[in-house]
Amino acid sequence: MHIGVPKEIKDQEFRIGLTPAAVRALTDHGHRVAIETQAGIGSGFSDQDYIEAGAQIAPDAAAVYEQPMVVKVKEPLLAEYPLLRKDQILFTYLHLAASRELTEALLQSGTTCIAYETVALADGRLPLLTPMSAIAGRLAVQFGARFLEKQQGGRGVLLGGVPGVASGHVVILGGGIVGTEAARIAVGMGARVTILDVSLDRLAYLEDLFGSRVELLFSTRQTIEQVVPGADLLIGAVLVTGRRAPKLVSREVVRRMRSGSVIVDVAVDQGGCVETLRPTSHSAPVYIDEGVLHYGVPNMPGAVPWTATQALTNATLPYVVKLAELGFPAATDHDPALALGINIAHGRLVHPAVQQVFPDLIHA
Repeated sequence: MHIGVPKEIKDQEFRIGLTPAAVRALTDHGHRVAIETQAGIGSGFSDQDYIEAGAQIAPDAAAVYEQPMVVKVKEPLLAEYPLLRKDQILFTYLHLAASRELTEALLQSGTTCIAYETVALADGRLPLLTPMSAIAGRLAVQFGARFLEKQQGGRGVLLGGVPGVASGHVVILGGGIVGTEAARIAVGMGARVTILDVSLDRLAYLEDLFGSRVELLFSTRQTIEQVVPGADLLIGAVLVTGRRAPKLVSREVVRRMRSGSVIVDVAVDQGGCVETLRPTSHSAPVYIDEGVLHYGVPNMPGAVPWTATQALTNATLPYVVKLAELGFPAATDHDPALALGINIAHGRLVHPAVQQVFPDLIHA
């Protein structure tokens, strides 16, 4: 199999789809890998590192997209749409539910699109989403603490407090991987932490994990309306696989939050769970609405590419190898988890969750 890895062009996205170690694993199996020049620099990998791993260095994105399989990190952007080809495999994060434009472009391209975020094991775990969710959860508190600083426009709250002064209050909507990792960091900083979730089993697990250090509440509209206004930092950590995130926090609730409080919505990739939240970027990460700072960067792990690229590739490489060895559809026929990653095949929208978001595109 010939595999192409382009340079990411999303704002300040410094990750790359494959590390040199992953390239070596592929080339040792007889596959050819073309890396766009300078694509790995942001993650700490030079063109020479890739050459030594057996890769060829492509002069531009066009040369990379000539390959039968393209491995990326983030969804293609407008400039990349014309480069997509029929009978090509695209393996990357897609988050189609958040973008009709992207979904339509991929359908028109004829490319077979397999999304990292919907590859799912039999027990429901999402092996290719988990490492980035863990990083995003940890970063959510790190960024939230930063924007609570007065110089950044925040309330001037130190999450951990000091003796004689109350700690900051972190409210987390969702107790999955993102929420758990956010709580882990917030507790470590000494913040007062509340997690809301709709799964009693998950809340029981979190009680075993955190004990009395975290307040655990069953999530209802009334509970959200009661708890969120008192948050210094609100973290959206809601995930419904393949679908838009539900809008759990209304504008009215945001209006009741204290001026200078911060919202970090990790669910922004899937449309966000806060009504007032819109996507931002690493270059302009926050804006103020209803007196509250909103952080909506959809590629948060791009801020720590040295860590994130390696964590992502550790998870994706077995699936990349399987696709390279068997091709499509044999690889997905052989692996049920990988089959669930198929969002678009042969110009048709096939993932049930995305079909529910765009029912008119099913037979487009």
